[in-house]
Amino acid sequence: MSPPRCVVFDVDDTLYLEADYVRSGFVAVDAWAARELGLDRVGSRAWEAFQAGHRGDLFDRALVDAGRAAPAGTVARLVEVYRSHAPNIRLLEDARECLDRLRGRARLAALTDGPLASQRAKCEALGLRAWCSPIVLTAELGPGMGKPNSAGFERIEGATGCRGTECAYVADNPLKDFGGPARLGWRRVRVRRAGGLHQALPSGADVEHEVPSLRGLDLLLGVER
Repeated sequence: MSPPRCVVFDVDDTLYLEADYVRSGFVAVDAWAARELGLDRVGSRAWEAFQAGHRGDLFDRALVDAGRAAPAGTVARLVEVYRSHAPNIRLLEDARECLDRLRGRARLAALTDGPLASQRAKCEALGLRAWCSPIVLTAELGPGMGKPNSAGFERIEGATGCRGTECAYVADNPLKDFGGPARLGWRRVRVRRAGGLHQALPSGADVEHEVPSLRGLDLLLGVER
């Protein structure tokens, strides 16, 4: 089989560790809550709950632990601060090396789910436009267009002129990342990173290859220098 002409990357836990974004967001929440509410360690308490495995109600827990009643709408405002902050994140070393090795050998693109403001800020902080075009944020496509829907992948096919096995998708989450590209006949590689939020989940039948990092991805796909 010929090497893929287009290699498409997920962002969270594929090119950087999502936990670093979570921690960065909670630092921003800490500063805002101290300044606007006079409450200490709201973000820090949320981070501690996150590390303990809690999801979904982190800010509610943090406000209760802070021991003071907050105005109505405070949780929604904290979520807004979290999602709109300028994240302190960076590409993992193996991700940067991989992007550099593939650049000029294949068309590089990115496709990612999540709240639009957050995903835009992540891509900007990581400097992905230096390597990837297009960058598809599925939140821009409308409700229900996120993975495992195929819409984002079809958008990349239209932008690049690449189809089927000419495309490869590299991502981390076996619950949603690979159904869309599998339906289109793309190649599929799961990165099962140490420290990734989905590391413990087993790969499904729609994952063709599983790797612990992006080192050697060019060799795996046959895109060699």
